[in-house]
Parts: sequence; structure tokens; C-alpha cells
Amino acid sequence: MLGKRIIPCLDVKDGQTVKGTNFVNLKQAGDAVELAREYSRQGADELVFLDITASHERRSTFTELVTRIAANINIPFTVGGGIHGLTDVERLLAAGADKISVNSAAIRSPQLIEEIASRFGSQVCVLAIDALETPDGWMCYLNGGRIPTGKELFTWAKEGQERGAGEILFTSIGHDGVKNGYANDALARLSDELSIPVIASGGAGTKEHFRDAFLKGKADAALAASVFHFKEIAIPDLKSYLCAQGIPVRLV
Repeated sequence: MLGKRIIPCLDVKDGQTVKGTNFVNLKQAGDAVELAREYSRQGADELVFLDITASHERRSTFTELVTRIAANINIPFTVGGGIHGLTDVERLLAAGADKISVNSAAIRSPQLIEEIASRFGSQVCVLAIDALETPDGWMCYLNGGRIPTGKELFTWAKEGQERGAGEILFTSIGHDGVKNGYANDALARLSDELSIPVIASGGAGTKEHFRDAFLKGKADAALAASVFHFKEIAIPDLKSYLCAQGIPVRLV
């Protein structure tokens, strides 16, 4: 069985790492480069960097910061936010990213997924989906949860896979920052319906929440931010706990 991955996420606004609840009420969480270096040292399996206001502000991702982070880590590095086309993908890969996460741009121009997969390989393309459970089901949102799209989560995830995405990064907006656990029912359905890896995002508050994301949600990886940024959970302790629960993880 493949090892389950633990992925810290750096949500960056104006060059600073921030964290909020339900995508709002952001507060400072530390220096992005220092946090990245520490997570690499602690044994994180990958690192995700999301420039969370780039799409909303219609600008490109901070290339210089991506370059500095890449120079300080030795684990796979995914970058997202403000990616509008292949030139942005090329720029960020050249800056040191291993994978590119697309969200708003992919919803607006789904062929971008195919273009990235065709040019750079499916393994480079991570389709990030921000979704909220509504009376009409799980619906996708744009620009950091600001704009409803009318797209349904599971339909869009399948389309993304068919177009060539190598992974799905699913964030439940309603669970984000609340620390009550991941959206395990939706995760399990995604995992059952897709053949590509699913990354859980939104809701981590305890070690048990990670366990449940893997066992109940059937996720391939679990992403979290504040529990790592504010030192509520140390990655080595989390991995030791998961190992004791019979969940395969990479131990440093």
C-alpha cells in the first residue's frame, strides 16, 4: 500500500503566510520561507503554497517567494494561485515548483487542464476544488470561495480527471479553519469515484482528524495549515500516531 502523505499548506497573502476560518478573518501565521524550511526538516511529505488572493486581484503568483521557498526545501512543492495559462506554469516550474495547482482558471477554461497535462505531464497538474455543501449539494466556488460557479463537485472532479489532472485537492469551505474534522463523506465519495489521488483539505484540528481522513475519507493525502503553523501538532508526532493506528506513512 502506498504511504499516506502529510502536506502542510502555506496560504500566502501580500507575501505573508496567513490563516483564516471559512476563507475569511485572516491572521498572520509566520514567515513563509522559515515555515517551509521547518516543515521540510520535520518530515512533511510535500508542501503546498497557495497565493490566495492572486486570482481575486488578477495578478500573477509571487515568483520570487516561490524561488526562495524552493531553495530551502527538499520535498515535492506544489504552487497555486494566479495561474492563467501555460506561461504562468512555465514560470513557476522554472522557479522551483514541482506541481502546479489550478482552480479558478481551470473552471473558467477547462482546456487548461489538458494543456498542462499535455505539455508537462499529468503529474504536474493538481486540480484544486473549493466546494461548499449547499441545499443543492456540493457546489464549487471561484476566487477563494467568493463566487459560486454552478458546478457540482463530483461532476467537476470527474471532468478534471478525464481532462488529465493528476490529483484532486478538495477543500471544504465549510470545514476550513473550524478544526472539527475533514468532510469525510464527500472525500470517500471522491476517492471511490476517481482513479487519481485525492488530497483532503479543510478541517484538521486533531491527530484523530487526520486518521479519519485516511480511514473514513479514504484520502491519499491530508493537507493542513494552522495546526502546523501554530505548533498545535508536530509532524513527527502526527506520523508516529498514524503509524500506531496502522496507517502507512513515511517516517523520517
